[in-house]
Amino acid sequence: MQVQNSFQTEQGILYLVATPIGNLGDITLRALETLKSVDLVYAEDTRITYNLLKHFNIDTKILNYHEFNKEVQGPKIIEQLKQGLNIALVSDAGTPIISDPGYHVVDLAVQNNLSVVPIPGANAAISALIVSNITPKPFTFYGFLDSKPSKRDKELTMLKDLKQTLIFYEAPHRITKTLEAMLKIFGDRKIALAREITKRYESVIRGNISEVLKISDNLKGEMVIVVEENKQVVVTTTTVIEDVLALIKTGLHPKDAISEVSSMRNVAKKVVYQEYLNWKDNNEL
Repeated sequence: MQVQNSFQTEQGILYLVATPIGNLGDITLRALETLKSVDLVYAEDTRITYNLLKHFNIDTKILNYHEFNKEVQGPKIIEQLKQGLNIALVSDAGTPIISDPGYHVVDLAVQNNLSVVPIPGANAAISALIVSNITPKPFTFYGFLDSKPSKRDKELTMLKDLKQTLIFYEAPHRITKTLEAMLKIFGDRKIALAREITKRYESVIRGNISEVLKISDNLKGEMVIVVEENKQVVVTTTTVIEDVLALIKTGLHPKDAISEVSSMRNVAKKVVYQEYLNWKDNNEL
């Protein structure tokens, strides 16, 4: 077990700073204070972050940290924190780690007993959820689906029976194909498609998937798709273990199959897992 007392440390602190997702007015006072006071800012794209800091007259030094240099930059950041430097990590927009780089260095920091402190702010998923007019809880945030159709469809199949609102991110050039796949796998569910959130041309399109598909080819900007939960009542004559094995045969990892059956049947995951272990014990050669 590890207990982090965030500000009771002689070493540096890693701040995860949320930045605006469009409207610069959404930056928080605490974010500005943090970006001014830290020794270094690590950014996904230094050009974007430079423009943000320049707008607010902040001259803190900016270095890059992204998915393609994390193995090199991560250990450097840890050493700087150990030396007592305070560091802010930002993504291009929104909250770091959420579908953005950063988990790797946070994991390293935690392993080294360094303080990791969130500076809350803008988040596209939550912003879309609260204006969607779709049940807000429980919900599952999934982020971007795989770009390969076969893997995307497998992901959607794994999610289709969840009794939870689902939240996805999507790019404009893929939105039609994604909605077509959702219609095929989820059925014609109610969705809300929020685009250009907090920006001048922000819009929220609410309707069934088939309705939104009629205009999806003309939509531009970064998008969030909020999908209503599966409301179908499933009547099954199969056993729990038969359901698990059937999903494994489709290519799902046993852990994912167990999780889906747990949700589908509204049975505790540990109960499904134990049944699967019992079946394995009785069927080993």
